[in-house]
Amino acid sequence: MYLTDRSAPARADTGRDRRSGPGRRVAPVVLVLGTVSLITDVSSEMVTAVLPLYLVSRLGFSPLGFGTLDGVYNGVSALVQLTGGHLADRVRNHKLMAGLGYGLSALCKPLLLLAGSIGTLGTVLALERTGKGLRTAPRDAMISLSTPARDQGRAFGVHRAMDTTGAMLGPLAAFLILRAAADGYDAVFGVSACVAVLGVLVLVLFVPGRRQTARTDGADGLGGTCEPGGPEGAGEPAGIGGLGWPGGTGRPGGPDGTGEPGRTGRLGGPDGTGGPDGPDASDGRPPVRVREALALLRLPRLRALAGCAALLGLTTVSDAFVYLLLQRRAGIGEQWFTLLPLGTAVVFLSLAVPVGALADRIGRHTVFLAGHVGLLTAYALLLWAPATPVLAPAVLALHGAFYAATDGVLPAALAGLVPEELRASGLAIVGTSQALARFCCSLAFGAAWTVWGDGPALAGSAVGLLCCAAVAGLVLRPAGGTR
Repeated sequence: MYLTDRSAPARADTGRDRRSGPGRRVAPVVLVLGTVSLITDVSSEMVTAVLPLYLVSRLGFSPLGFGTLDGVYNGVSALVQLTGGHLADRVRNHKLMAGLGYGLSALCKPLLLLAGSIGTLGTVLALERTGKGLRTAPRDAMISLSTPARDQGRAFGVHRAMDTTGAMLGPLAAFLILRAAADGYDAVFGVSACVAVLGVLVLVLFVPGRRQTARTDGADGLGGTCEPGGPEGAGEPAGIGGLGWPGGTGRPGGPDGTGEPGRTGRLGGPDGTGGPDGPDASDGRPPVRVREALALLRLPRLRALAGCAALLGLTTVSDAFVYLLLQRRAGIGEQWFTLLPLGTAVVFLSLAVPVGALADRIGRHTVFLAGHVGLLTAYALLLWAPATPVLAPAVLALHGAFYAATDGVLPAALAGLVPEELRASGLAIVGTSQALARFCCSLAFGAAWTVWGDGPALAGSAVGLLCCAAVAGLVLRPAGGTR
């Protein structure tokens, strides 16, 4: 959602591009999208906070059964992300695809009241996650396209901070409802549905359908660099040459290899901003085809980023398992379980913006890997630290810091790697690789817990994470001495 400054042309210098330092403001679209995410996350996290305890304590799920359902809960959205990202690029309407995703998730919330078996519950959760998969890449593409490349970390940090405010309020609301309502779980599901509808209304009423783009200006990815504008204003990553098409600056078809016939910019306009009439006049361009989206995999840095995200995801234990382990290790009562996600959210909220800005300054590669080191430390505390009063706050602080250093930094890293017209597809490729890996991790961790116990299962994940982080550190090393 963008509240664009219509007093200046799309490429005019309104003075914002000249700002530097901590005083730079994020684009209004980021703030409005953050509001939608805040409301939606209140709804989603109300359910997520009670679901592990509801399934394990109320319905009697085994760790393997819970791991399977948790894997489905996260894996379905991963599969759908590719579809959502490609369709958003193809129809050139990111708001439409994001709205469909938010709407589907909202429709599924009241259906939780009717789910009385594992099959029904799994179907409803799969549909709800389908909505999340449809909306994630288009939403992140709107944020990325409205923000200069040098400020991507800050912009995603602001959005994730607002998103995490909802993630913080959701568990708190669930906790209060469970204490006040006689049939607490049904009340949580009902209130969650009402809040989800509010989020959809805000999206429909306040998000314009026309796209705003911002110039990229040389920010790096996870160690990669981007030319300030590239030949013909394309702004492609240095040394990559676009997507392997002649000239490396646009889609094939132009006589000079820069895009469509008679056009020179990445998006077809004479100044590289869009069609003949600017960034919003995209009707003259043919829709993005599947082979063009798949051609993104020919970008070496994007392949490395997607591969490392998947590798690390294979050893990233899901949040629900972390909270169950922490409850057992620290001896936390069931009545306080729903507040554990609140601890993670508070730390995430506090660190998202400063860590995002730090990633813009010192390099996203460094911050991304540092986040996984923090997660590894949290695993070590769960394995070997005594059950003292500081155990729970320490683990939750490290867990929140992990998300602050990775959740917004990963999509921000794509700004200098993927052309604007394929931005949602690029985000979907990386997000899907990571989410599918975490789906596999949930299944494997649940099985290992069932067979060997929670301690050996977590120890295996910790060893795997250490090895994968070492490999990712080598693969994502900045080229040519850049960050």
